[in-house]
Amino acid sequence: MTTSPLSSLEQVKSSYGAGCAGAKLALLDRLERARLRGPRAVVRLHEILCFLRAYPDDVQVLAQVERMLGRFHRRADLRRHRAALADSGIAGTATYYRFFWSSARWLARQWPQRFRLDRADAEPAERIRAALPLLVTPAEAAWLKESRVPAYTALDRLRAPQETDAVFLVRRVAAMPGDSATREAFYDAIDAACVLKPAPGAPSRTDTKYAGATIAYRSTPLRRTRPDLREQIALAPRAVHELSPREGAHLLDLARGVMVTRSRDLDAFAYGDPRDVRIVEDGEGLAFMVGGMLPERRSPVSCTCGYLTLHNGVPIGYGDLILVGRSAAVAFNTFETYRGGEAAWNFARLLATVRHLYGARSFSLAPYQLGHRNAEAIASGAWWFYFKLGFRPLAAEPRRMLRQELARMKVDAGHRSDRATLRGLAAWHLFFDLDAPAGLPPVAELGARIAQGLAQRAGADRERALKACNSEAMHLLGLRSLEGYTADERLAWSRWSPLVVTLRGLARWSAAEKRALVHVIRAKGGRREGDFVALFAAHPKLERALFGEGR
Repeated sequence: MTTSPLSSLEQVKSSYGAGCAGAKLALLDRLERARLRGPRAVVRLHEILCFLRAYPDDVQVLAQVERMLGRFHRRADLRRHRAALADSGIAGTATYYRFFWSSARWLARQWPQRFRLDRADAEPAERIRAALPLLVTPAEAAWLKESRVPAYTALDRLRAPQETDAVFLVRRVAAMPGDSATREAFYDAIDAACVLKPAPGAPSRTDTKYAGATIAYRSTPLRRTRPDLREQIALAPRAVHELSPREGAHLLDLARGVMVTRSRDLDAFAYGDPRDVRIVEDGEGLAFMVGGMLPERRSPVSCTCGYLTLHNGVPIGYGDLILVGRSAAVAFNTFETYRGGEAAWNFARLLATVRHLYGARSFSLAPYQLGHRNAEAIASGAWWFYFKLGFRPLAAEPRRMLRQELARMKVDAGHRSDRATLRGLAAWHLFFDLDAPAGLPPVAELGARIAQGLAQRAGADRERALKACNSEAMHLLGLRSLEGYTADERLAWSRWSPLVVTLRGLARWSAAEKRALVHVIRAKGGRREGDFVALFAAHPKLERALFGEGR
């Protein structure tokens, strides 16, 4: 049986060395002119091209791949199977998703003629209809309530002739009184089904690439061995590039597009701060785009950052980081197209980036990342992937389960953990510590402490309670006013003051320790939240006062 050019290319795409580039070019040339029979074959070719764009053998292979991807939306087989290829993220196809508020606003602003409600999904219609009277004038609201006109019919009466139904809905929610959080909650409760129709420049996995990347060609096999995490974490990335706000905004748009084309969302991108975006160049084509969040979206104590893993400018994965002092909770995702390549090495270099950007010395993985309520992670054996890299559970129950599994493997070298065991192991965090095991800082407990203090001060009148906390915190730290503070720094102060008044022994701190705490709080509202992370980590008395002597 003769192997098809597509199957042959799948077999050689990950091979590098003498003769590999020529074999790939010959197969690519045949496939450029071929008509593939079904949508699955179209997707297979597309994913191979994306892989080779990220890992090209040489300039000729990259040029051929770029040409084929640039024309992919014109392929006759894609046009023939366009409907079946919806949600593939391929250029020239539609994306259906219940986008969250920030993404919906972005799409409505960037592609207003192509962003529409998915009227084939009738389930959200009643929620849309219930929301409309709150978004229009009183006379229109009375008509909507009395007429019981269907939701989409009503939208067609309310919107301008050249305005799509989705854009009308988004714009009316954006015009509501309140703040960004209330508008977000209102829109997300509607849970509107939307569709982004194909358009030039619209997000697609076919076109998404960071144009500023340095290209590295591949002549040696992919690294499939297991890296030494301690050794890798000690090696600093090659360079860290500070970006202008304009460049940062461009990278955040790229990251949003990466999420849109995979029917995903990430707050760190949706609410990313263009002033706080950096490119970390690691060499051999690997880089990370790392960005912080807008001040109004920052948590009081933890710091959340989002990142894209880039290879030759192609996004091959993403995730977020939650940083508290020297601790970093890491979410690591590699897109399916690029799995089986160098995921373990990319993960090791990500940890090195986190170590050198933020000073982290303790790394943790959340249960979802390991397979808790995540069938994909269970199927991939994610728990053992991280265990073999050196991550370990600290809780007694998963350590007991681990001992049992290791004993079974000692008796039977072919033993593999079943799904029930993997789900049990994945219910607990895993840790990798450069120093003594630290565990997770109990950040959530701070909310309970604040709630108790505010309730005792003024119950439901939170505004009065916060005002009292603000005055008391300023007195405790020797501040007479917030003159010279930016609006974002004042916001950070207002969010920290209920914590400040709960700090044990604060009155006995030295003047220098109190001034350092003021700098910590002010940095939370600064341009780069990483500065807050560093100042927080440099104030051990603050961490002990927040979390107890065990930290």
